[in-house]
Amino acid sequence: MNHSAEFPHAGLVSCEPSTKWARELLRRMFEAAVSSADPAEVLARHLPEPPIGRCVVVGAGKAAASMAAVVEAAWPGIPLSGIVVVPHGYGDACRRIGVREAGHPVPDADSVSGARESMEAVRGLTADDLVLALISGGGSATMCLPKEGLTLEDKQITNRLLLASGLDIRTMNAVRRRISAIKGGRLAEAAAPARVVTLAISDIPGDDPAAIASGPTVGDPTAHMDLRGVAERLGPQLPTKVAELLLRPGRRSFVPEAAELSIIATPARALDAAAKVARSHGLAPVMLGDAVEGESRRIGEDMAPLVHSCQVPTVLLSGGETTVTLDGRNTGRGGRNTEFLLSLACALEAREGVWALAADTDGEDGANLGAAGAFVAPDTLKRAAVAGLDPRAHLNDHDSGSFFDALGDLVITGPTRTNVNDFRAILVVPHLCQN
Repeated sequence: MNHSAEFPHAGLVSCEPSTKWARELLRRMFEAAVSSADPAEVLARHLPEPPIGRCVVVGAGKAAASMAAVVEAAWPGIPLSGIVVVPHGYGDACRRIGVREAGHPVPDADSVSGARESMEAVRGLTADDLVLALISGGGSATMCLPKEGLTLEDKQITNRLLLASGLDIRTMNAVRRRISAIKGGRLAEAAAPARVVTLAISDIPGDDPAAIASGPTVGDPTAHMDLRGVAERLGPQLPTKVAELLLRPGRRSFVPEAAELSIIATPARALDAAAKVARSHGLAPVMLGDAVEGESRRIGEDMAPLVHSCQVPTVLLSGGETTVTLDGRNTGRGGRNTEFLLSLACALEAREGVWALAADTDGEDGANLGAAGAFVAPDTLKRAAVAGLDPRAHLNDHDSGSFFDALGDLVITGPTRTNVNDFRAILVVPHLCQN
């Protein structure tokens, strides 16, 4: 494709980009990042040799159904069985592998029944059989099997407390593994002596396989971690039986030595794909890392000085998973990406020559938003003033989604059926900033 023809301002040396051009370019980078993690593009080359015996496919997460569809297409003559569990709305058409939809980000009864069905699917196998596990972000909620003595309600309350806590994803998943009968390698343990091969799409800073969907086929490295401080942080609403489990060491599951795992798509590769698009338009991509963490509002503020330091046409690219800590009184709409953008816009104070897009690669930034993220332009605060919107009030109320919705600046994709976490791109044109 001739990008220079489609975007006549490529190069940005003597031409002043328009907001329409900037929006389209940022959207193109986001789409490249998502495509880099499309199971249709990356999964087939990682498949193992078909087994002598049975092949049972199990999986969980936002990409699990699209991954299963690729397996069916790649192995048309191989008998397949098993199920994958995905969030509601993330299903895909499969003929030989069952697809179940369940709750996310808070598990529901379908999450429990899907987990039980998955465990039953892998029991009673032999060493000649293969369990192919398709794992991606979102699997912690969709594949939920409470540890003995706990109820679904216990898990739901705990999950809601975790989501509002501001804790990083690794700590959240340490809790989820401690109170689960399927996570932390217990699915692989149930499959023994069959060969277990896991293909995973990472949504985790650092690509820790034990943290992707809380590692149903990976031994729990935090089984003996002291989680007393986490229990105290989650507060008195934490169910008593959950708190008791966090106050004592867990049991590390037995994962067969022959278990194999390949991470087939990562946040870093997604940023590389976006950087390639940036370079094709004469821009210098600056990688700020694929594992940026911390409060969304603070990260937005911290990015502003980096914008001011850019001396050439630049795109600042970053990934990872920021957090939003709620105090229980906030009822606003939005997610960590829209909160980051609103914080950035406030910190930049309508600076010319700066545009930004931040969105979740799964297509959903906050369960109550209905959008992947949003877009910021130099005139965002000006248009907000005309519309009677107070950006700092929306930021303080964690209502960033409503702010961008009112301006028509939400990025809406629908479920992408993959997930390599958050994507942030800030386009800076220094000669316009100086005008």
